[in-house]
Amino acid sequence: METAQVPRQRAEQLLDAAVRYTEERHWDVCPGTWLEPSGGGRCSCGEDGCAAPGAHPAGDGWADGATGSGAAARRMWTQHPGAAVLLPTGRTFDAVDVPESAGFLALARMERMSLPLGPVTRTPDRRMQFFVLPGAAAKTEDLVRRAGWNAASIGLRGIGEGAYVVAPPTRVGGAGAVQWVRNPTTANRWLPEVEELVGPLAYACGRARADARDGLS
Repeated sequence: METAQVPRQRAEQLLDAAVRYTEERHWDVCPGTWLEPSGGGRCSCGEDGCAAPGAHPAGDGWADGATGSGAAARRMWTQHPGAAVLLPTGRTFDAVDVPESAGFLALARMERMSLPLGPVTRTPDRRMQFFVLPGAAAKTEDLVRRAGWNAASIGLRGIGEGAYVVAPPTRVGGAGAVQWVRNPTTANRWLPEVEELVGPLAYACGRARADARDGLS
């Protein structure tokens, strides 16, 4: 893909973000697919009905291409300036993924409780990801069950080894861009354990599900 095909400001935002994540947070980054400039939001993967246009891995071996080097990231996004910024999970962090309505409810509650919080993203499909220490995904379901909930039924899941989160400012088709709800800063460099957050998150997911059910009745 030619650099000229991508709006300069957009290309610079993605490149700068990828480099910043490696240099400031020591996160690995990987370029994903992109939105074809003249394709009406069509994904570079070429699949009709792509579930996440311009915001998923470009191939099966994507994880092997991830880098923690700022210089390497700069080369990658110079070569593919419209590529999604993907952050592999299971390395320096895992994530707990919840519905947006529950995420904001839990966030307010956790801030009142002065719980330690890491970065949090919000996706155009109305999901939120809370960054936690690696290893969380493997125990999330059991922790939620101990708290009295079923993770699948309340829409809560852990994202860990072998998976990824889509990082800001990546755009997902015509739905909009992934955003930071809580930006990565020096204050949240040290991530919380999933055990510290799973209770409030599970409660919020259960409450949001009950509210949605009551609203339909």
